Amino acid sequence: MQSSPSSPVSHQILLIDDDQRLLGMVSEYLTLNGFGVSVAGNAQQAELALRATRPDAIVLDIMLPETDGLTVCRGIRGRSDDRASVPILMLTAKGDAMDRVIGLEIGADDYLPKPFEPRELLARLRALLRRPAMADQKPSSRVLSFGRLEIDLNAREVRVDGQRRVLTSHQFDLLVLFAERPGRVMTRDQIMNLMRGTPLEAFDRSIDVHVARIRALIEDDPRDPRRIQTVRGTGYVFARSQH
Repeated sequence: MQSSPSSPVSHQILLIDDDQRLLGMVSEYLTLNGFGVSVAGNAQQAELALRATRPDAIVLDIMLPETDGLTVCRGIRGRSDDRASVPILMLTAKGDAMDRVIGLEIGADDYLPKPFEPRELLARLRALLRRPAMADQKPSSRVLSFGRLEIDLNAREVRVDGQRRVLTSHQFDLLVLFAERPGRVMTRDQIMNLMRGTPLEAFDRSIDVHVARIRALIEDDPRDPRRIQTVRGTGYVFARSQH
């Protein structure tokens, strides 16, 4: 495991990939664009890096030796510390839609097929990091309460019965989108338009995957959701009245 030279940087990125040539190229490019970069070639090195510091975002390749990237992603989301909510961008094989869907289901915020242009990776990372920064600038604390569900906008925390539920940055933004419009039926096109500027791919399946993941975290019974309800043939609605 190695890091870029220490200097004032805007954000710290952890790159997890066993391709040393790619790591070198991407590290240099991100460093030139003002990021601090740490790299890990496998799951063990990634764990050591996460113990040492909390990155602002993680770029994670699915094809890792011994322990694959999906398992690493699942492990990060299952942590009990603040690393659990770090935005994750997964690198997948071009055209492998199943890996992308599985990655989103287990908590990845975005994905980028290989091979990719470094400029696209940079743009996606900036999009992942932008919304938390905007939320931090809100002048006053605001908590949305729906029965036993609380959404703390400044802390970017979700609690059910006072217990914190760990959502990814993108899942939190999507939940807030629903919660700020209770009782309003939202089509997938409307959701895509309102989420513009975030790294959500423009296809319906991605939205469904994120909603399913949010339900698994906030619903008493995800198979019979009461908070985010499906409107068949249209989209979703966030219930006004909740218990």
